[in-house]
Amino acid sequence: MTLSLYIARRFLVTFCLVFSGFFGVLYLIDLIEEVRRSTAASFGHAAGLALLHTPGSTYHILPLIMILTAIALFLRLARTSELVAVRAAGRSALRTLVGPILAALVLGAIAVAVFNPLVAATTKRYETLSSQNGAAASAEASFGEDGLWLRQGDEQGQWVIHADRASPDGTTIYGVTFISFGETGGPRTRIAAEQADLARGAWIATNAKEWRLDGNGNPEAEAEVRDRVELTTTLTADEIRNSFGAPQTISIWDMRGFIGELDRAGFSSRAYSVWFQMEMALPLLLAAMVLVGAGFTMRHARFGNSGTLVLLALVSGIAIFFVRNFAQVLGESGQIPIVLAAWTPPVAAALLSVSLLLHLEDG
Repeated sequence: MTLSLYIARRFLVTFCLVFSGFFGVLYLIDLIEEVRRSTAASFGHAAGLALLHTPGSTYHILPLIMILTAIALFLRLARTSELVAVRAAGRSALRTLVGPILAALVLGAIAVAVFNPLVAATTKRYETLSSQNGAAASAEASFGEDGLWLRQGDEQGQWVIHADRASPDGTTIYGVTFISFGETGGPRTRIAAEQADLARGAWIATNAKEWRLDGNGNPEAEAEVRDRVELTTTLTADEIRNSFGAPQTISIWDMRGFIGELDRAGFSSRAYSVWFQMEMALPLLLAAMVLVGAGFTMRHARFGNSGTLVLLALVSGIAIFFVRNFAQVLGESGQIPIVLAAWTPPVAAALLSVSLLLHLEDG
């Protein structure tokens, strides 16, 4: 137990050093980019934006940070002959790795439970502040138990759109109500329709009823019923879907409820479900990265070929990282099941790493 705690403590210290180094480098890169993009803003404003963006960048490459931590730790233990002493004490390679693997699992759980909500909050804040420096968003969307709400604006005023539900691609909404507001802020027109289809540059509402709200007469008495009403819009289906926010901007604690609301609204929640499952699998992926790094670097330094083994470990880790991202794309597109897309890369990486360790160290 004492030996496992010692190795786990060394692992955590190494992780903190590697993580801090990457965070600092990424922060400098983000700072330079923000200063270059926002020349009119102050340096303090650019530094604040960079500080909001860096946690998301660091969180995205956490598996690579973990494998670099494992490589650095076991290279140091090998060069100081501590691994030789551990083997002389009768400990196998897998028993030696119990401490680092448990530490990686704990770090993964903390990353998902604590760091993920922090990244979601900072990323959302960063996007809000960045949009204030550029063009305002052309659409805002929200949804809940009462259905879907959209807002669009143009030179003539604002439109608020409410619908009971929508098609998965966001191009058709059902049980829809359009309300237009003038420059003074008061309502001008209300249109209720069975459904509305999003065409190029227009909403096409069918079986619609229109009320004029800016006159002095009786809106109901003057209401008009039309088979088809065409309303100009600048919205696109991509803008509607993107206005819900990327999965990275939603806390893991709110993701289940968000997915349920998205399903009730009629939109496809597959991308968010894939992201949720991949976050749940993150601790296992980090543990697999430790196994990959250990499998190539636990040999004694006197055996030679340390540079080649480190390169193989890095290539393997990067390959696992990109396979995971590729599986995410396949899962979001519906080519493979969601659970398979999220859990296959870390499970396969862990099993292959264990087999490598058994062959090289305990074979």
